[in-house]
Amino acid sequence: MTAAEGPHEACGVVGVYARGEDVARIAFFGLYALQHRGQESSGISAADGDRIRTRTSMGLISQAFHEDHLTDLPGHIAIGHTRYSTTGSNRIDNAQPVLAKGPSVELALAHNGNVINAVQLREELEAEDYRLAGTSDSEIVAFVLATAPSDNWTGRIAHAMRKLQGAYSLTVLSKDALIGIRDPLGVRPLCIGRLNGGWVIASESCALDHVGATYVREIEPGEAVIIDGDGMRTVYRSSQNGRRANCIFENIYFARPDSLINGRLLYKDRMRMGAELAREHAVDADMVIGVPDSATASAVGYSQESGIPFGEGLVKNRYVGRTFIQPDQRFRELGVRRKLNPLPELIKGKRVVVVDDSIVRGTTTPHVVNLLRRGGAAEIHLRICAPPIVSTCHFGVDMATKQELIASDKTVEEIRQFVGSDSLGYLSIKGLTDAVGIPRENFCMGCFTGQYPIPVQLEMDKLVMEAQATAD
Repeated sequence: MTAAEGPHEACGVVGVYARGEDVARIAFFGLYALQHRGQESSGISAADGDRIRTRTSMGLISQAFHEDHLTDLPGHIAIGHTRYSTTGSNRIDNAQPVLAKGPSVELALAHNGNVINAVQLREELEAEDYRLAGTSDSEIVAFVLATAPSDNWTGRIAHAMRKLQGAYSLTVLSKDALIGIRDPLGVRPLCIGRLNGGWVIASESCALDHVGATYVREIEPGEAVIIDGDGMRTVYRSSQNGRRANCIFENIYFARPDSLINGRLLYKDRMRMGAELAREHAVDADMVIGVPDSATASAVGYSQESGIPFGEGLVKNRYVGRTFIQPDQRFRELGVRRKLNPLPELIKGKRVVVVDDSIVRGTTTPHVVNLLRRGGAAEIHLRICAPPIVSTCHFGVDMATKQELIASDKTVEEIRQFVGSDSLGYLSIKGLTDAVGIPRENFCMGCFTGQYPIPVQLEMDKLVMEAQATAD
């Protein structure tokens, strides 16, 4: 699945507490490893015990920061953020980390997730004469935490968890402490590692690897940890009776395959998804290929289970990213060729199994099928590592509206006809949970079932607060 077709993750967050280290530089390279989680804006805040300094910018982390910018962020504590907008549009006012000041604390906050009662909370804050600069739910989270009726972190976090509904994995920085907070259902990932006597918190373990930190553990759902001069300790833990609702799409697509989620390497999980697909949807074929790069591991698993040789039939241009230069009609017609190109010498005359991670809107998949047909494939058998997506996400993924989801009103056969493949098979929910080895009840699967771990009344517009601000 290409980026244009697929769901877009909310964000990546990182936090560093390390005396004697260049923490802004560590945060920068941690964000570099998390760039796949958001490409719209990025930022870093640093604290030295007396002052919080922040830089945010639009674009990729490599575009947003230069050497002098890191020099201007001294201290021993830092947090960082890379963003894809799920609430509030793509503009500098919504870039993170966001700053908030309350009666007893000043903080910077980086957020991955989506708070579904953000509009109500914003109205409450404005009724108390707090003025918010942006239109994202993340700024609201920051102010709920900063203005909590408590003078200590345990009280502030307990207050925030009572108020916030939805998904939030947070790194929070004060002048003298780093805090990591994960919502009570653990929808989005957050982990912690050691670095030369200091600590690193990150959305994914691949960021720990990237900066030389040693993975310790995940921050548990509903847990808040604080790191300061007294070390690292848990300061709050909500009581959810062990209930979890991890986002299953982290396992399928979002997180990097070299990351650990629930203590398991995602590359192996994705191989098992491919193997389950081969058992559920066998077919006579000559070659298995994956849509690069997200489905490569699953294609390897399908090949090994089916005995059909694995090969590369599509090549991805890894340097195609967001651009402000609009393509003319000729380049629009080329469409997906800017990102994928077939290898006709390898696929010509062959019956090809094409493994992909998901089909969302169905806008890109027909182009992929057409590329392979023009490359000479005799048959194209699509195998998808996710069940049909029939409902939108409310917890930190900019996926699509329900009306845009191709599986919301089409059968599998109708989708097959639409995309133009010779056959189409989706992995079942049971096959998916068998592959990840964790009970179904520990995941949020609302996009496959329409049943959510937190009641959702209406489909939300990510620009709703901007619309309200314009009306005001």
